[in-house]
Amino acid sequence: MNTNRKKSFLTTMPSAVLALLTFFGALILLFGIGEGIGGEIGGTLAYLLSDLVIAVCCFFIVKQNPGSIWYVPIICNLMGIIAAIVEPNFWISSMWILVSIGWVLSLIASLIGARKGSRIANSIKS
Repeated sequence: MNTNRKKSFLTTMPSAVLALLTFFGALILLFGIGEGIGGEIGGTLAYLLSDLVIAVCCFFIVKQNPGSIWYVPIICNLMGIIAAIVEPNFWISSMWILVSIGWVLSLIASLIGARKGSRIANSIKS
């Protein structure tokens, strides 16, 4: 029962490329909202929206390819990982709380996506 529908270009891209697109999209969103609104509320809102976007994208990327659970959350959260390593005031300020929330959300979303993706793959094989 194959259909002749064309697949979206997003379904044919490798998971690493989709994770990089998510990284750059979240980076643009973070700096766009953070600089556009300004102040502490703008920064907090920007981090929370960026974390949610990354978590949702991790879910769908890992759902499509459950084997990519090992690298997709790392690539998507690369900006927070680099900030934790490079920035000297990262662990002193409250920024680490917002970034860590994003890490946890993306890991949970990736685990859920991997479970759903493996169930779909198993049902298709049967």
